[in-house]
Amino acid sequence: MTGQPVGGVAVEAFPVARSEARLLVPALMFIALVVAAVASLGTPLITSVATSFHVSLGSAQWTLTVALLSGAVATPVLGRLGAGPHRRATILATLAVVVAGSALTVLPLPFACLLAGRAAQGVGLTSLMMGVARDHLPEERSAAVIALISVVSIIGAGVGYPLAALLAEFGGVRAAYGLGLVVTAATLLTAWRSMPEAPEGRSAHVDVAGAVVLAAALLLVLFLAGERNLWSRHLAVAAGLAVVAVVLLCVWAVIELRSTTPLVDVRAVRHPAVAGANLAMFVGGIGMYLLLTLITRYAQTPHGAGYGFGLTTFVAGLVLIPFSVLGFVAGKLTPRVRTRIADPLLLAGSAVVVGGGFALFAAARSDLAELFAAMGVLGFGVGGFSAAMPGVILAVTPKSETSSAMSFNYVVRSVGYSLGSAIGGLILAAGTGPGHLFPDDSAYTTAALVGIGAMAITTLTSLALARRRSSETNP
Repeated sequence: MTGQPVGGVAVEAFPVARSEARLLVPALMFIALVVAAVASLGTPLITSVATSFHVSLGSAQWTLTVALLSGAVATPVLGRLGAGPHRRATILATLAVVVAGSALTVLPLPFACLLAGRAAQGVGLTSLMMGVARDHLPEERSAAVIALISVVSIIGAGVGYPLAALLAEFGGVRAAYGLGLVVTAATLLTAWRSMPEAPEGRSAHVDVAGAVVLAAALLLVLFLAGERNLWSRHLAVAAGLAVVAVVLLCVWAVIELRSTTPLVDVRAVRHPAVAGANLAMFVGGIGMYLLLTLITRYAQTPHGAGYGFGLTTFVAGLVLIPFSVLGFVAGKLTPRVRTRIADPLLLAGSAVVVGGGFALFAAARSDLAELFAAMGVLGFGVGGFSAAMPGVILAVTPKSETSSAMSFNYVVRSVGYSLGSAIGGLILAAGTGPGHLFPDDSAYTTAALVGIGAMAITTLTSLALARRRSSETNP
């Protein structure tokens, strides 16, 4: 099979045999799903961790934050390594680290070891899976597979959340983390049997200085997103740290522009299509995770607050099922719709759907069925958005840079999700009266309106991308 011409010379693609492709596609899906689900295991277990390890809820929250941080920091590095000749070895070594981390979460060790294990579990491989699909599958097939990989990397939370909550309820926090150990070990075996070698002629060098500066900047960003009390009690300190984070990101961009082997090709990121897609992902990610946070928190609020349903962690996790199911449905439908509608328009349409989920939640949440409906609408919108996003970026990205380009988009998504969670917490905290444990019901409406604004910005950004693509296609 002949790939796209580069510099006038046809470049050979490296498709796998038909029988191997049948095994490769489910393997890619399974790995992306498991890694996403395991990374999200900390979400329903925060209270159980605080009780079991005798630490504060703030400390227990780091079992989730540290996974987000390690994923955001490691993904660009792995994306660069995945662009080189040792992609298979990188995938296997990374999964071995995830399995080792899963073992640390199960063994009867101190809380610090649990945090180390959660950091290892947070390392993501989504962008590498996309790189494998683009290199070793026919073009039409690879586009559909990449879209589904993007979707399952998000809906994995809806799979892991209720299972982890159920195991924690009956077997304790170690049993819940034991699920992670079993499935990650199965994932390592799957990758060992199915991952092909990277095409020949690739090279990859990691920009160590860029990686260190980016890690420091992301640490500050995620710390500020997770430490909500800092903003309410020490605003000057939080603002100062935010300025430092921005300066570090600017320094990182300068380092990348001057490097001959950048961690992320910033010049490619500056391409209007890529920059617009990442902006849409950032703002859209804030909105998407904001609604996810609002619905799950509302469902668990006890009746004594005057609203809410007082659901247990496990039952509240079941509310995520419509999110996962309809997200997967949207992911399956999107490749078919792409033949008629351009990817940027799909992004815009999906953003409108998510905005509809916010509107539904703002207007009707007195019945549990309404929460299920809002979560389903959110899932369908997120699924369509996630499936369309890779197409926008990869349309202007060389095959060799697939992992690197999508890894940067993953970082943008992670930061957007973290900020969405933080913004939701800040709005609800502002709506909590003195002496009250829970916010007023109106605070949820305010947060939903903020989310509608975020999705409106996302929609306009996506429409601008669509208009630009149309003008380039039909000058």
